[in-house]
Amino acid sequence: MAAIGLVRLADVYSRLSAVTKAATLGVVLVLGGAFCLEPSWKSFFVVGLAAFLQFFTAPVGGFALGRAAYRAGSPLAPQTQYDELDDAIRATSREP
Repeated sequence: MAAIGLVRLADVYSRLSAVTKAATLGVVLVLGGAFCLEPSWKSFFVVGLAAFLQFFTAPVGGFALGRAAYRAGSPLAPQTQYDELDDAIRATSREP
């Protein structure tokens, strides 16, 4: 699904979102498979902690990459109608 999203979506931000979601799901499914091979309370705790950290850090990393792409000047898709980050940047850069 990530490969299809990477090819079909219009801009770097949409592509990044698709890849981040698919990578998170993939890692969590691999962790679930590892738990199925070694079912115990210890592995349940370790796999649960790893899945929690994956769900917590992947969106933060995707956000940071998207913001870096925006600051580097990657264009938005033509169908984008509202740019909230541009409004926020303009509001903070105004001189009093």
